[in-house]
Amino acid sequence: MPIDSASLSGGADWHKTDFMAEFPFQLLINCHFPAKEKRVLTCTSLLREIPRTRQVYEGLLDSQAVIIKVFLHKIRAWPHLRREWRKLNLLQQRQLNCPKGLLWGRTGQNRHWVLVTEKIPNAETALELFNNARRPDEKLKLLISIAAKLAKQHKKGVLQKDLHIGNFLLADNRIFALDVAQMHFSSQPLPRKKSISQLAMLARYLPAHDIEALTALAREYAQARNWHLEKSDLLFLQKQITICRKRGIKKGLKKSLRTNKRHITIEAGGHLAVFDRSFCSGNDAADFIKQIDYLMDRGQILKNGRTCYLCRVRCNGQNVVVKRYNHKGLLHSLRHTVRACRARKGWLYANRLLMLDIPTAKPLAFIENYRGRLLWQSYLVTEFVNGQSLSSVLQDNNLTSQARLEKINQARLLLDSLAEHHITHGDLKHSNIFFTDAGPVLLDLDAMTVHRWNRYFQIKRRRDLQRFERNISSSG
Repeated sequence: MPIDSASLSGGADWHKTDFMAEFPFQLLINCHFPAKEKRVLTCTSLLREIPRTRQVYEGLLDSQAVIIKVFLHKIRAWPHLRREWRKLNLLQQRQLNCPKGLLWGRTGQNRHWVLVTEKIPNAETALELFNNARRPDEKLKLLISIAAKLAKQHKKGVLQKDLHIGNFLLADNRIFALDVAQMHFSSQPLPRKKSISQLAMLARYLPAHDIEALTALAREYAQARNWHLEKSDLLFLQKQITICRKRGIKKGLKKSLRTNKRHITIEAGGHLAVFDRSFCSGNDAADFIKQIDYLMDRGQILKNGRTCYLCRVRCNGQNVVVKRYNHKGLLHSLRHTVRACRARKGWLYANRLLMLDIPTAKPLAFIENYRGRLLWQSYLVTEFVNGQSLSSVLQDNNLTSQARLEKINQARLLLDSLAEHHITHGDLKHSNIFFTDAGPVLLDLDAMTVHRWNRYFQIKRRRDLQRFERNISSSG
């Protein structure tokens, strides 16, 4: 492939990632390590972006697969690179597995700092393995193996401030630590309480009520640290898990709004959009934005109201539901420009529920359409849920009374899961609860609220339940 001269020169626009630009592209690097020389990197795909701070690419150094970090900040880029390089070396000195640093330097016109590390071959993140594991015992086994790695780090005085299973890489029966920038190093092993707080960041991936699995994980960690596990340790661990789950959701929601391994962000042509990579990526995402109204016009209409237009469409081999929130005047647009639009809120609410293991339609994209700086329309794309609404279930004469009661109880358990996290749905029509082979799923999250104040939560919760039970009575 010919070398892109704008990229090689560190041109003014290359770092403003245009996700409609084609990969691969190349960067010329003025190396400072391991030798003063010029090297060419080929960037093949974007893994992650923090706007105006850094971009992370998969790429090639000659024929070797590498990870390329480009630090963009005008002031903090050099300190960020220096910190990562130093910490990679510290991990290697303490004989802890991590990707090997290969080179660092600056782009063609010395605009940005670049760090290149090896890409571990045939590796998967612990998060990918965890999500693909079907049985609870497989997930527990994986967490126990990571806990042993964590204990080794703690014994050598290494604390990972941003601890989650996505920061561990598994390959050839070895576990590698990632995101070294968030690590702190001490000459002494981590103290007991700090260690348990770290373990809680790992244990939060276990089901909330699985005390047996939690105890097994804590016991394995304690054994690796040559500790005797006390009852007080378990109580402190449970308290820390609650704190970690809240922090994890907050961070996960923030991450869902930027480019990362799961999502891509597009900002072009008056549109701002976030896509799940499993649905659309690169040019496909850009084409989807251009064709979205065309696809909706030819889709199956599910709802056509003044506020929103709901359609089932076929895209990329998937059945999806697109919800368009219509423009309703200048004041309406101004209000939703200042506040988050309904599509963005729906995206965040759906991601929150899935992080809490509460079933809902998987969010695939949200799109905001601007005219100037004014939000004009927005779109929310979710997976199509193939099932039967609760209202249809209750009217099904082929169901026995016992089967109907089981369905109702399943729906009540779903609402109880919401209540555990101080969440109310706000629009509990039976058509918003669908039954699939895996159980009930919540739909239409437009009126959902996450409550800070218990009194207001109790009022809204009571209204949810009253509507739910009233509809059950009327359908019976």
